[in-house]
Amino acid sequence: MKIKILAIALICIYLSSCALVFKGTKEEVSFRSDPQRAEVYVNGVRMGETPLTLRLVTKQTYAIEFKREGYKSKSVQINNKVGAGWIVLDILAGLFPVIIDAATGAWYSLDQKNIDAVLEKQQKEPIDPKDLEKYLY
Repeated sequence: MKIKILAIALICIYLSSCALVFKGTKEEVSFRSDPQRAEVYVNGVRMGETPLTLRLVTKQTYAIEFKREGYKSKSVQINNKVGAGWIVLDILAGLFPVIIDAATGAWYSLDQKNIDAVLEKQQKEPIDPKDLEKYLY
């Protein structure tokens, strides 16, 4: 009986794929800023304020933007990369795991897990002396 259960478990793991079973398709990424409470935009969508942790799909790349009033915005790119080790394990396990991991994107990892942004204060532009009359009268 124990052998049957073990065999079924091994077949399930084999048919699933290595990276999907052991790693999954999402990773946590932490966003921090100085000063805190900067708005975090992921691919143009506001996701919250720093400090913030999000679970992002590893199959995609992301354009991150930090914004706070009175400060210059800061942009960061999160890229994905293929883990060669997962590909080797899948190839050794057979064709089906290769197909599953390729389709789900489980092969990928994000190149950054912690993003710290230091925002610079915006400088107020000086008034041109020629335009001073506009403000005086």
